[in-house]
Amino acid sequence: MNNIFITGGLGYIGSHTCVVLIEAGFKVSIIDNLSNSHLNVLDRIEHISGARPQFYEGDIRDETLLDKIFSSQAFDAVIHFAGLKAVGESIDKPIDYYDNNVGGSVSLLIAMKQANINTLVFSSSATVYGDPHAVPIQEDFPCSPANPYGNSKLMIENILADLAAAEPEWSIGRLRYFNPVGAHKGGLIGEDPKGIPNNLMPYIAQVAAGRREKLSVFGGDYPTPNGSGVRDYIHVMDLAEGHLAALRYCQNKSGLLTVNLGTGQGVSVIQMIETFERVSGQQVPFEIVGRRPGDIAQCWADPTFAKQVLGWNAVRSLDDMCADAWRWQQKNPSGYSNG
Repeated sequence: MNNIFITGGLGYIGSHTCVVLIEAGFKVSIIDNLSNSHLNVLDRIEHISGARPQFYEGDIRDETLLDKIFSSQAFDAVIHFAGLKAVGESIDKPIDYYDNNVGGSVSLLIAMKQANINTLVFSSSATVYGDPHAVPIQEDFPCSPANPYGNSKLMIENILADLAAAEPEWSIGRLRYFNPVGAHKGGLIGEDPKGIPNNLMPYIAQVAAGRREKLSVFGGDYPTPNGSGVRDYIHVMDLAEGHLAALRYCQNKSGLLTVNLGTGQGVSVIQMIETFERVSGQQVPFEIVGRRPGDIAQCWADPTFAKQVLGWNAVRSLDDMCADAWRWQQKNPSGYSNG
């Protein structure tokens, strides 16, 4: 049984990936500092998958803790999710983002080297592309992030490229994913943003549930079919399965893999609202307000390479994304703080 170490494994994408890995026969250990996650996610992962991951509460910047964990058991690979991830917050608190994301990743790599673990799957982001010169976005497009969050992801990517070039025994997957939405179909784990949601889907779900009065749609005058921004929304379970495919690839090949994880379909904000209303049977009142600085008109992936090298593609529909997000919202009206 392969033993996989997952940083940030109690977070939104990490928790869904833990479930997918356990169900595929992997043994999972998690480190999480609980800054943007909840301890009771552990119970829910166990409930869904039938196995309870080993859990370490701590921060990946704590090299002493990492050394202790890595010397206590042998790990075959690391999947690295831990990091701060809000674009707006990164503009206000850039040092926090570089310290947490870049500093934490360097600490993790040092500890991995110490322990002779050289297989890593890294959670990157399509924000590294910035405002693309064309769509769909291919992996060889230039990177030009427009905010400290994107910069921190690109810095880590560059560190990983340098490491792979210097030490060819490493096997590293850099997964640039687009806009994760939805939840596990059982409604036990999902996206639980603290405070006002930064992302579209949880905001829509909270408006539909009556927790918030209406949705603000930022920008109605983009050069898109209905004037609202267009993004590539991917179901979180498809994304989790993409991590499994990347892990299997990296366990069989050394070197550096860079791959987009998206559906290849652009969906507008208005289209998402209309689909959610139809699937949930709820009204989602919204108003169109001014554009946010740094937002781009459209952005979606070319998923061809992921299909070629990983044998993976997204299979869940926009209806699935909305139905699963709504089920999560209904079962967990206050998120994980329900208990």
